[in-house]
Amino acid sequence: MTKILIAEDDPEIAMLERDYLELEGYEVTVADNGQQAVTEALNGGYSLILLDLMLPGCNGCDVCRLIRDRIDVPILMVTARTESADKIRGLGLGADDYIPKPFDPAELVARVKAHLSRYARLTGGGQAEQEVIDLGSVRILPQSWKVMKDGREIKMPNREFSLLKFLAEHPNVVFSKEKLFETIWGYDYIGDSATVTVHIGRVRDKVEDDPAHPKLIETVWGAGYRLNRP
Repeated sequence: MTKILIAEDDPEIAMLERDYLELEGYEVTVADNGQQAVTEALNGGYSLILLDLMLPGCNGCDVCRLIRDRIDVPILMVTARTESADKIRGLGLGADDYIPKPFDPAELVARVKAHLSRYARLTGGGQAEQEVIDLGSVRILPQSWKVMKDGREIKMPNREFSLLKFLAEHPNVVFSKEKLFETIWGYDYIGDSATVTVHIGRVRDKVEDDPAHPKLIETVWGAGYRLNRP
Protein backbone atom coordinates (compact mmCIF):
# COMPACT_ATOMS: atom_id res chain seq x y z
CA MET A 1 0.00 0.00 0.00
CA THR A 2 1.24 3.50 -0.86
CA LYS A 3 2.27 5.39 2.29
CA ILE A 4 1.82 9.16 2.65
CA LEU A 5 3.13 11.37 5.44
CA ILE A 6 1.15 14.45 6.47
CA ALA A 7 3.16 17.01 8.45
CA GLU A 8 0.47 19.34 9.80
CA ASP A 9 -0.08 20.82 13.28
CA ASP A 10 -3.72 21.83 12.76
CA PRO A 11 -5.67 18.69 13.76
CA GLU A 12 -8.76 19.61 11.71
CA ILE A 13 -6.77 20.10 8.51
CA ALA A 14 -4.70 16.98 9.17
CA MET A 15 -7.85 14.93 9.72
CA LEU A 16 -9.42 16.31 6.53
CA GLU A 17 -6.33 15.44 4.48
CA ARG A 18 -6.03 12.01 6.09
CA ASP A 19 -9.69 11.10 5.60
CA TYR A 20 -9.73 12.00 1.90
CA LEU A 21 -6.45 10.19 1.22
CA GLU A 22 -7.50 7.08 3.15
CA LEU A 23 -10.71 6.97 1.10
CA GLU A 24 -8.44 6.66 -1.96
CA GLY A 25 -6.70 3.65 -0.41
CA TYR A 26 -3.51 5.32 0.84
CA GLU A 27 -1.90 4.50 4.18
CA VAL A 28 -1.53 7.82 6.03
CA THR A 29 0.57 8.92 9.02
CA VAL A 30 0.29 12.36 10.62
CA ALA A 31 3.19 14.23 12.25
CA ASP A 32 2.21 17.38 14.16
CA ASN A 33 5.64 18.98 14.57
CA GLY A 34 8.82 19.46 12.57
CA GLN A 35 11.06 17.10 14.51
CA GLN A 36 8.56 14.25 14.24
CA ALA A 37 8.14 14.99 10.52
CA VAL A 38 11.89 14.67 9.91
CA THR A 39 12.10 11.38 11.83
CA GLU A 40 9.08 9.90 10.07
CA ALA A 41 10.18 11.08 6.62
CA LEU A 42 13.65 9.56 6.94
CA ASN A 43 12.55 6.26 8.45
CA GLY A 44 8.97 5.58 7.40
CA GLY A 45 9.35 4.54 3.76
CA TYR A 46 6.81 7.06 2.47
CA SER A 47 5.96 7.56 -1.19
CA LEU A 48 4.90 11.22 -0.81
CA ILE A 49 4.98 13.93 1.85
CA LEU A 50 2.43 16.71 2.45
CA LEU A 51 4.36 19.35 4.36
CA ASP A 52 2.89 22.37 6.14
CA LEU A 53 5.18 25.40 6.11
CA MET A 54 4.35 26.68 9.61
CA LEU A 55 5.19 23.67 11.79
CA PRO A 56 6.19 24.10 15.45
CA GLY A 57 9.74 23.30 16.49
CA CYS A 58 11.13 23.05 12.96
CA ASN A 59 9.33 24.81 10.12
CA GLY A 60 8.47 23.23 6.80
CA CYS A 61 11.37 24.79 4.91
CA ASP A 62 13.83 23.42 7.47
CA VAL A 63 12.19 19.99 7.29
CA CYS A 64 12.46 20.04 3.50
CA ARG A 65 16.12 21.06 3.68
CA LEU A 66 16.94 18.31 6.17
CA ILE A 67 15.27 15.49 4.25
CA ARG A 68 15.50 16.38 0.56
CA ASP A 69 19.04 15.14 -0.11
CA ARG A 70 18.37 11.92 1.80
CA ILE A 71 15.07 10.81 0.29
CA ASP A 72 13.79 11.10 -3.25
CA VAL A 73 9.98 11.28 -3.12
CA PRO A 74 7.53 14.05 -4.04
CA ILE A 75 7.23 16.78 -1.39
CA LEU A 76 4.12 18.97 -1.59
CA MET A 77 4.07 22.07 0.60
CA VAL A 78 0.59 22.89 1.95
CA THR A 79 0.43 26.34 3.53
CA ALA A 80 -1.53 29.53 4.02
CA ARG A 81 1.56 31.56 3.13
CA THR A 82 1.34 32.23 -0.60
CA GLU A 83 3.92 34.99 -1.10
CA SER A 84 6.16 34.42 -4.12
CA ALA A 85 9.28 34.50 -1.93
CA ASP A 86 7.97 31.63 0.20
CA LYS A 87 7.04 29.62 -2.89
CA ILE A 88 10.43 30.17 -4.51
CA ARG A 89 12.22 29.27 -1.28
CA GLY A 90 10.25 26.05 -0.93
CA LEU A 91 10.91 25.04 -4.54
CA GLY A 92 14.56 25.98 -4.14
CA LEU A 93 14.85 23.62 -1.19
CA GLY A 94 13.47 20.78 -3.29
CA ALA A 95 9.69 20.87 -2.87
CA ASP A 96 7.81 19.58 -5.92
CA ASP A 97 4.61 21.58 -5.58
CA TYR A 98 2.94 24.31 -3.53
CA ILE A 99 -0.72 24.01 -2.44
CA PRO A 100 -2.27 27.13 -0.86
CA LYS A 101 -4.74 27.01 2.01
CA PRO A 102 -7.70 26.90 1.99
CA PHE A 103 -7.75 24.10 -0.55
CA ASP A 104 -10.35 21.89 -2.18
CA PRO A 105 -9.75 18.38 -0.75
CA ALA A 106 -10.60 16.84 -4.13
CA GLU A 107 -7.94 19.01 -5.79
CA LEU A 108 -5.38 18.02 -3.15
CA VAL A 109 -6.08 14.34 -3.81
CA ALA A 110 -5.80 14.96 -7.56
CA ARG A 111 -2.40 16.60 -7.11
CA VAL A 112 -1.22 13.74 -4.90
CA LYS A 113 -2.26 11.23 -7.55
CA ALA A 114 -0.62 13.27 -10.31
CA HIS A 115 2.70 13.50 -8.47
CA LEU A 116 2.72 9.81 -7.55
CA SER A 117 1.95 8.90 -11.15
CA ARG A 118 4.60 11.26 -12.50
CA TYR A 119 7.19 9.95 -10.04
CA ALA A 120 6.41 6.35 -10.99
CA ARG A 121 6.91 7.18 -14.68
CA LEU A 122 10.19 8.97 -13.99
CA THR A 123 11.63 6.19 -11.86
CA GLY A 124 10.00 3.13 -13.43
CA GLY A 125 12.19 0.22 -14.52
CA GLY A 126 11.80 -2.19 -17.36
CA GLN A 127 14.10 -0.46 -19.84
CA ALA A 128 17.34 -1.84 -21.15
CA GLU A 129 20.53 -0.45 -19.63
CA GLN A 130 21.53 2.66 -21.49
CA GLU A 131 24.96 3.97 -22.34
CA VAL A 132 26.63 6.18 -19.76
CA ILE A 133 26.32 9.84 -20.75
CA ASP A 134 29.81 11.29 -20.43
CA LEU A 135 30.03 15.04 -19.79
CA GLY A 136 33.69 15.17 -18.83
CA SER A 137 33.93 15.34 -15.05
CA VAL A 138 30.19 14.59 -14.86
CA ARG A 139 28.78 11.18 -15.86
CA ILE A 140 25.10 10.22 -15.96
CA LEU A 141 23.99 6.59 -15.46
CA PRO A 142 20.39 6.72 -16.76
CA GLN A 143 19.18 3.28 -15.74
CA SER A 144 20.81 3.41 -12.32
CA TRP A 145 19.42 6.92 -11.81
CA LYS A 146 22.83 8.18 -10.70
CA VAL A 147 25.01 11.20 -11.41
CA MET A 148 28.75 11.08 -10.74
CA LYS A 149 31.11 14.05 -10.55
CA ASP A 150 34.84 13.43 -10.30
CA GLY A 151 34.08 9.82 -9.37
CA ARG A 152 31.70 10.66 -6.51
CA GLU A 153 27.94 10.19 -6.60
CA ILE A 154 25.82 13.34 -6.43
CA LYS A 155 22.47 13.07 -4.67
CA MET A 156 19.92 14.47 -7.09
CA PRO A 157 16.10 14.37 -6.66
CA ASN A 158 14.07 12.94 -9.52
CA ARG A 159 13.18 16.16 -11.36
CA GLU A 160 16.69 17.56 -11.11
CA PHE A 161 17.97 14.27 -12.52
CA SER A 162 15.36 14.22 -15.28
CA LEU A 163 16.16 17.81 -16.23
CA LEU A 164 19.91 17.15 -16.44
CA LYS A 165 19.39 13.88 -18.29
CA PHE A 166 17.06 15.44 -20.86
CA LEU A 167 19.47 18.29 -21.58
CA ALA A 168 22.39 15.83 -21.79
CA GLU A 169 20.49 13.66 -24.25
CA HIS A 170 20.01 16.72 -26.48
CA PRO A 171 23.40 18.47 -26.28
CA ASN A 172 24.00 21.87 -27.85
CA VAL A 173 20.25 22.41 -28.36
CA VAL A 174 18.54 25.43 -26.81
CA PHE A 175 15.30 24.68 -24.94
CA SER A 176 12.95 27.36 -23.64
CA LYS A 177 11.80 27.27 -20.02
CA GLU A 178 8.29 26.51 -21.25
CA LYS A 179 9.48 23.51 -23.28
CA LEU A 180 11.50 22.13 -20.37
CA PHE A 181 8.57 22.62 -18.01
CA GLU A 182 6.22 20.79 -20.39
CA THR A 183 8.70 17.94 -20.91
CA ILE A 184 9.85 17.34 -17.32
CA TRP A 185 6.82 18.36 -15.25
CA GLY A 186 4.06 17.59 -17.75
CA TYR A 187 0.56 18.91 -18.17
CA ASP A 188 -0.63 17.35 -14.91
CA TYR A 189 1.65 19.60 -12.84
CA ILE A 190 0.05 22.75 -11.47
CA GLY A 191 2.75 25.40 -11.57
CA ASP A 192 4.64 27.57 -14.00
CA SER A 193 7.92 27.72 -15.91
CA ALA A 194 9.64 29.71 -13.13
CA THR A 195 10.08 26.29 -11.50
CA VAL A 196 12.58 25.48 -14.26
CA THR A 197 14.82 28.39 -13.25
CA VAL A 198 14.90 27.18 -9.64
CA HIS A 199 15.79 23.62 -10.64
CA ILE A 200 18.43 24.71 -13.17
CA GLY A 201 20.08 26.61 -10.32
CA ARG A 202 20.03 23.55 -8.08
CA VAL A 203 21.50 21.33 -10.82
CA ARG A 204 24.25 23.87 -11.51
CA ASP A 205 25.14 23.97 -7.82
CA LYS A 206 25.84 20.24 -8.00
CA VAL A 207 27.50 19.74 -11.39
CA GLU A 208 29.27 22.98 -12.27
CA ASP A 209 32.82 23.69 -11.10
CA ASP A 210 31.80 27.33 -10.64
CA PRO A 211 27.98 27.62 -10.46
CA ALA A 212 28.21 31.42 -10.63
CA HIS A 213 29.87 31.10 -14.04
CA PRO A 214 28.33 27.93 -15.52
CA LYS A 215 29.97 26.28 -18.51
CA LEU A 216 28.07 23.01 -18.74
CA ILE A 217 24.50 24.36 -18.60
CA GLU A 218 24.50 27.71 -20.31
CA THR A 219 21.82 30.38 -20.22
CA VAL A 220 20.98 31.66 -23.69
CA TRP A 221 19.41 34.99 -22.85
CA GLY A 222 15.93 35.44 -24.27
CA ALA A 223 15.82 31.84 -25.50
CA GLY A 224 16.39 29.33 -22.68
CA TYR A 225 19.08 26.85 -21.68
CA ARG A 226 21.62 24.73 -23.52
CA LEU A 227 23.85 21.92 -22.29
CA ASN A 228 27.31 22.12 -23.82
CA ARG A 229 28.51 18.53 -24.20
CA PRO A 230 32.29 18.10 -24.57
